[in-house]
Amino acid sequence: MTGERKNVGKGRELPVAFVEEMRELFGKLPGVSVSELPAFLESLQGERSFGLRRNPLKYTREEFEREMPFSLRGVPWTEEGYFYGGEEQPGKSPYHESGAFYIQEPSAMIAAELLGAEPGECILDLCAAPGGKSTQIAGKMRGRGLLVCNEYVPARAEILGQNMERMGVSNCVILKENAERCAGRFPMFFDRVLVDAPCSGEGMFRKEEQAVSHWSPENVAMCADRQKEILDQAAKMVKPGGVLVYSTCTFSEAEDEAVIRDFLERHRGFYADEEVLSETLLGAGVCPGGVPGTVRMWPHKIPGEGHFAAKLRKRGEKEQSERKSGHAKRQSSGKRNTELEQWNDFRNFCEQYLERGYLLKLEESGRLVWRRERLYLVSGLLPDLGNLRIGRGGLYLGEAKKRRFEPSHTWAMTLKKEDVQQWKEAEDPAVYLRGETLENTGLRGWILVLFQGRPMGWGKAGGNLIKNHYPRGLRIYGEFE
Repeated sequence: MTGERKNVGKGRELPVAFVEEMRELFGKLPGVSVSELPAFLESLQGERSFGLRRNPLKYTREEFEREMPFSLRGVPWTEEGYFYGGEEQPGKSPYHESGAFYIQEPSAMIAAELLGAEPGECILDLCAAPGGKSTQIAGKMRGRGLLVCNEYVPARAEILGQNMERMGVSNCVILKENAERCAGRFPMFFDRVLVDAPCSGEGMFRKEEQAVSHWSPENVAMCADRQKEILDQAAKMVKPGGVLVYSTCTFSEAEDEAVIRDFLERHRGFYADEEVLSETLLGAGVCPGGVPGTVRMWPHKIPGEGHFAAKLRKRGEKEQSERKSGHAKRQSSGKRNTELEQWNDFRNFCEQYLERGYLLKLEESGRLVWRRERLYLVSGLLPDLGNLRIGRGGLYLGEAKKRRFEPSHTWAMTLKKEDVQQWKEAEDPAVYLRGETLENTGLRGWILVLFQGRPMGWGKAGGNLIKNHYPRGLRIYGEFE
């Protein structure tokens, strides 16, 4: 029975066990009925919806809608979300490389929206790669507070880091740990925790044929057991009065409502947020789930692949996150003379190339920490990480070289034109993204290279040329649209 397939039209076959499970589910969940099952199954082989999400760290809504060269239509469940035409390729645009937007499946935007991140909070995205939901959370935090993004698989953590860098996120730390070790280091620490759990991926059936071939009831059961374990650890890290959001891109009740039902039975300190389903969401076609505090997005009702999310709250009075120090605390590790030289070189760089007042603003936002020759800005909210595996321990500002400071690409992507003394708008962004030199007209030293007023990276001017400092590993040699 497990391996049997049922033809659902257009030459597409789905596992019989999956179809029967959905028939049973449509007969008991609110918002759907068995009569809708054919429409649901047909939607799994229909045309996909394509989405992208504006980066509020770089664009206001008005700026974005005025400047983007794509046919955009708003996603009703998040202000930053847009549908775009399937024939368009915004991922091959210099706007993408400058962090103007993140390409994301539209229904996946619901989880971070329900989380309700606020500036100044401490927030954890426990299963963060590749970074869609983390960058959405970061946009709502506006660079204030602490965002911890965790991804256990090192290769996926690398991709997560690249996306956080491209989007100009300055207040995140990336860990490469399992949930249990995170819970041991951050007991009752976070205002909000998101668990976008690894799942059987039934919502990917239309998008990825491999998701269909790998599906089995046994895999669903295995995923559900793992999800319960992860959620148990996540609960330990939520502050009293805090929020815990659980989401999946699968339709299975075993991985959705059953996980939440089991969790609430065993964790009496949490309760479902029964106001999760607003009139806006209902009007957009979002359905209630089978447990209070949950929502379901069905691909035959909304333009998207489908999603499940639950919003839970922890009992108790909410406490404000406290900084470890009221002012920046400069730390370093090394010999005294070397420390003074490094600080002097960094200060000289700031005085020479950044606008007056920027260094003070930087110091007020966290702790400046030298780790050997590398300088990081670390949030004052971050506790000691002990022996946790770290992918990004703060905002990497740059490196001390011999008698000079060299700024990092990561730092460049967080800056605004107003932050620097010298900048150059790239006439042809493809030239810069290929790593080629640019023409210079009277500038000298470090400059911020811009595309439509937003940073793409550093250049260093001298004579008639600007040396390109766009990282070699990021350079793009194909055509842009």
